[in-house]
Amino acid sequence: MPLENLNRRHFIKGSTAALALTSLGVMGMSIPNIRKNYRVGLIGCGWYGTSDLFKLIQVTPLEVIALCDVDDKHLENAQKLVSERQNSGKIPKAYQDYRKMLKENQLDIVLIGSPDHWHALQAIEAIKSGANVYLQKPISVDVLEGEAILATARKHHKVVQVGTQRKSTPHLIEAKKQIVDKGLLGKISHVEMCCYYHMRANGNPEVKPVPEFLDYDSWTGPAPFRPYDDIPHRRWWRTFMEYGNGIMGDMCVHMLDTVRWMLDLGWPSKISSTGGIYVQKDGKSNIADTQSAVFEYDDLNCVWQHRSWGTPADPDYPWSFKLYGEKGTLSASVTRYDFVPQGKGEAIHGDVVYEKEKYPEDLKEKDIELHAAPATRNHMRDFLSAIENNHLPIADIEQGHISSASCILANLSMELGRPLSYDPVKKMIPNDPEASKLLKRAYREGYQHPYS
Repeated sequence: MPLENLNRRHFIKGSTAALALTSLGVMGMSIPNIRKNYRVGLIGCGWYGTSDLFKLIQVTPLEVIALCDVDDKHLENAQKLVSERQNSGKIPKAYQDYRKMLKENQLDIVLIGSPDHWHALQAIEAIKSGANVYLQKPISVDVLEGEAILATARKHHKVVQVGTQRKSTPHLIEAKKQIVDKGLLGKISHVEMCCYYHMRANGNPEVKPVPEFLDYDSWTGPAPFRPYDDIPHRRWWRTFMEYGNGIMGDMCVHMLDTVRWMLDLGWPSKISSTGGIYVQKDGKSNIADTQSAVFEYDDLNCVWQHRSWGTPADPDYPWSFKLYGEKGTLSASVTRYDFVPQGKGEAIHGDVVYEKEKYPEDLKEKDIELHAAPATRNHMRDFLSAIENNHLPIADIEQGHISSASCILANLSMELGRPLSYDPVKKMIPNDPEASKLLKRAYREGYQHPYS
């Protein structure tokens, strides 16, 4: 049965496979009947791309055939680390052009860990090449890129798992099962989500020559060309709207996606947002340092707030969501959760699950997010199960698209100064041609937008 013919809600709530995956999320069980020796490639060999690949290596037999990056140092480092990690000890082939890598190798799985502005083109080409794709969030930098990825995945019947791994996080699965699904919150009519991390890179580096090891023109790709002023990797590119969607697209996407999963929500009926650069005005960064957004549903508002300055509203939950129900409140983050009942009742607390003893190599991985490692492994197992058993993964591309696009629409609302309502059938914003035009970014000359 083609993937698009499965009813996702029925699968997650009812099927035997879903029950197995829920147990997997809590207990780290192995998925049976995995086909041996997947042929794997990675596009984007920086921090999170290689970290994702290491988690995949930990949970299934595979051979990393090829790596792609426009930075020679990234490639060399990734080749060395992967050869040390994979059972064969082989050094993967290195490519600077992902299209050449896809053409020359019949890959079963492609992981994409490149910057956001490259996600759509690379994901679509990988799917067309015959690969199943693990795609980092947000899936796109504009709404219609996301529509193009979704359409391509469905047309070619390929599994695309999005890296919104909170849905595979053991303590959050537990909170959903034991608190939300059991009705301890009662009717939920308000949600607050936030990020108060001081994560907005800022500064005024001078324009300088591009280092020989970096193909900066290819790194820029379809995005507007900025004069080279620093190594773009990791934090610097994220501070510019040319390449992504700011803290809204980077951090809200995780929390909104998790809330939608917990409460079984689809597209918001209306999205509104305000914000801008209110405090950190001195540097080159052009992403908002302060932003609020409201994602509206029937009898429910999901409210987002971020500040990259000052102190968090709740020091225990600096990046989190809170579900407010008539019977109590659930606060949750990547490291913990707390249920506080209204009136009489018992408070419930849960903590992140670590697997340092089971996977001691985690402790040797540079810059690893130890709290996220079990969730990413579970996410990879779910991805493999979807490939093997022909079901939609827990973070299917359609769900990743809804979460990513909703955050993009919040930014557009902030830019335009008015609420927006997206029609996913007509793929437009009704009665608002100006906003509808912004659903598709202009690409740099020489690159073609995938939605036409």
